[in-house]
Amino acid sequence: MECMDTIFFILSLCLKIFTIYFAGVALFALRPRKRYPHAAPQTRFAVVVAARNEEAVIGDLVYSVLNQDYPPELRDVYVVPNNCTDFTEAAAAASGAGIIRCLGKVTGKGDALHQAFAQLLQKDYDAFVVFDADNTLAPDYLARMNDAFAAGAVVCKSRTKAANPTAGGVAGCYGLYNTCFDLVWNRPRAACGLSAKLIGTGFAVHRKVLEDLGGWNTSTIAEDAEFAAQCAGAGYRVSWVPEAVNYDEEPTDFLLSLRQRKRWCSGIMQVAKRSAAGLWRDSAPDPMLRWDMTMFLLAPFAQAVSALLMLCGLASSAVSGDVVYLILSLCGVGLYVLGGMALAAVLSLLGGYGLRGMAGTIAIFPVFMASWMPLQVISLFRDTKNWKAIAHQGRGGSAASGRLVSVPGMR
Repeated sequence: MECMDTIFFILSLCLKIFTIYFAGVALFALRPRKRYPHAAPQTRFAVVVAARNEEAVIGDLVYSVLNQDYPPELRDVYVVPNNCTDFTEAAAAASGAGIIRCLGKVTGKGDALHQAFAQLLQKDYDAFVVFDADNTLAPDYLARMNDAFAAGAVVCKSRTKAANPTAGGVAGCYGLYNTCFDLVWNRPRAACGLSAKLIGTGFAVHRKVLEDLGGWNTSTIAEDAEFAAQCAGAGYRVSWVPEAVNYDEEPTDFLLSLRQRKRWCSGIMQVAKRSAAGLWRDSAPDPMLRWDMTMFLLAPFAQAVSALLMLCGLASSAVSGDVVYLILSLCGVGLYVLGGMALAAVLSLLGGYGLRGMAGTIAIFPVFMASWMPLQVISLFRDTKNWKAIAHQGRGGSAASGRLVSVPGMR
């Protein structure tokens, strides 16, 4: 019994360290953030999109790239079809994209990007921007990224917004989650000199970073987090560029959302197991980047342990008949739900979504956020090794693109 108490004490202490650290960094969000000054177009961009069965949406993305408020001679877009069973390649080519064909077996997005960058680094591009196929870009996206590179940034993360926030409560929750993460993670880290969260879609990398890292070399299903860990280990800071906005089509089905987020949780745990220790093998110019990345990679494990400790506490109280603890727990759940809904309303306004059409999102946002805990616990014991496609419906044009490119004669 004494041994168990010691274990619980140590675990609780570790969780407190995580909480204090992340809360302390989040306070830097109160510090004013410096904007990148507008600069004359000078960065030559290659936009890279690894696509698997994305015929329905790839045209929108290509169109939004080719219609940027940025000199055409300074931007190209390449689509990397991999494991497709539809007409993704034909749709991309018809929309005006260059096609990079993969050779041999491609097991995931990381493999596709590896082959793409191996070819593109032979050309004279200054920077590369990576998107998912269901994205579209604000018209000034590349111009704002150019501002950051002109100011000396070498790895940049843009602001991601939900393209379909009112399509359902789940889709809206993704938008609010991104807004929340920008406020408590990206904004404070931009203010104190740490790295933004290079996770998901919409990030740009200067060619010298890829040359230093030997190209794109990732092996987990969270290739973006793995690349971010490589950047931290080499001392490259990820700059936050919220003025550059991309729109992401979000899932509308809750079960599909659970499957997707389970993959994210499992992927980051994979990266932690493979890369966390390696961050400290060699010296880097800024050890705080490595420390912050280490804390980020270990956070899913901390959340899983926190959930397990909570369950153990509830089970112990139920067995011992501690009615007071159970009542307090229920009251805590009620306050969490009300507080979560209030937070959702605030995030809807701060994220630029407004309140109209967001009632369903506000109602389920506490459940959406709480569902991360069991997903972390499941990922702790059951690894996700295979990526499963998520069907995208297309938007027929978004605020960023304005139209959907179709391919005549295609289904």
